Amino acid sequence: MGAVKGGVNGIEVPEHGLPGHLVAFVGALRTHGVSVGPGETVDAAEVVAALDLLRRRELREGLASALLRRSGQRAVFDTLFDLYFPPALGAATGGFEVPRVEGEDGEPGPVDVDALRELLAELLKNGDEEKLRELARAAVDALGNAGAAGTGVQGANRQPSWSAYQALRLMSPETLLAQIMDGLRQDGDDDFTDEVRRREIRDRIAQFRKLVQDEVRRRSAEQRGRDQVAKTAVPKQAEQVEFLSAYAEQLTQLRRTVHPLARRLASRLAVRRKHAKRGTLDMRRTLRRSMSTGGVPMKPAYRTRRPGRPELVILCDVSGSVAGFSHFTLLLVQALREQFSKVRVFAFVEKTDEVTHLFEPGAELSGVMQRVLREADLTAFDGHSDYGHALGSFAEHWGEAITSKTSLLILGDARTNYRDPNLTVLRRVVSQARHAHWLNPEPRRQWGTGDSAATRYAEAIPMHECRTAGQLADVVEGLLPV
Repeated sequence: MGAVKGGVNGIEVPEHGLPGHLVAFVGALRTHGVSVGPGETVDAAEVVAALDLLRRRELREGLASALLRRSGQRAVFDTLFDLYFPPALGAATGGFEVPRVEGEDGEPGPVDVDALRELLAELLKNGDEEKLRELARAAVDALGNAGAAGTGVQGANRQPSWSAYQALRLMSPETLLAQIMDGLRQDGDDDFTDEVRRREIRDRIAQFRKLVQDEVRRRSAEQRGRDQVAKTAVPKQAEQVEFLSAYAEQLTQLRRTVHPLARRLASRLAVRRKHAKRGTLDMRRTLRRSMSTGGVPMKPAYRTRRPGRPELVILCDVSGSVAGFSHFTLLLVQALREQFSKVRVFAFVEKTDEVTHLFEPGAELSGVMQRVLREADLTAFDGHSDYGHALGSFAEHWGEAITSKTSLLILGDARTNYRDPNLTVLRRVVSQARHAHWLNPEPRRQWGTGDSAATRYAEAIPMHECRTAGQLADVVEGLLPV
């Protein structure tokens, strides 16, 4: 970035000025998966030139409107904006004085955590957002510098330690809820009023937690550098989150992206169909047309393609962490259901059972995986995945579902718990299908390690790595009929 020569409202301006700072910000967005082209960068430069940098909220919204083109990118943008356009530089300069315990020599001692909590409770009760922001800055600064306090040369050389976890653990804002509610409760309040106030205080506590986390991120970026902090502080876009490592909140966010993702895939498919509508040259019709132009084929005729919609059979592993990947894929297929003439869904753990009725159009899909595990007959012995036995039971009971019109999709990590993978049955089923593909949520480098039979299965069926929603969309787009 070069040496800093000045700043505006907390914005560090590098040697090559504000345009260079904006270019660095755009580069960080690209690094974290936000596609920003030269046109968007020029628009952003015009926004910066037109807006007052001191009006930070307007600057944020103006840059977002210029640079973002897809949903799901706002969290990445906001985090990087706070790193590149921070609200302040250095220590807090507000009017808050963090309460401290008086030392033996009369000098201020350590932070008085009890008094700090009392002050926080009062501000949460009043709901003053600006005061809460000032308290967050002052508390983070005081607690961070307290960790650097020491004596002698070693203590003098220690740097402040900014920790959102440590600050929030000491202040414990969640434990102040009952105290704040007691202070707000009035005679005649009913249960509804009480619940509204409780939710309002919870929202303020969540807001304060975010303010502390933002402040710690800002101070850490000054100390360690923006790029270093961005590696861990910037959240992944929903489509970049790996299915097998996603926690519950991320999986919930992923499910919200299903329909926008399906709409994008459908629009891409429409373009492909438009381009593929014209078939091969029809020589007979071309020659007949050329008779009106003296034998010169001025208007070639083509055979019209009439592709039929294939049937789709999905065989999905619903055990363990793979269930999140299978659920998302099934939701995506459900949203693209009109692209197929018929869809049948089979789930398995040790055994296979048909669950198509749970995914019919109009069915409630929010808790569908719990229903699959509860209602379907999927276990036989110990409840661990058994791909070989599952493939065998599918071929035995529903083998007729696979025909020359069928596209077969298998979802799973191919981890067999060291049991027979039953490759013979898989090869027979694949040979009966029109198309067959296996989607694996594990990284390719892990295929064939431990109890994984992925490399052996890949000899019988094309296997695709689908660790994220973005990878899954690319694979599904290639598999959709044209």
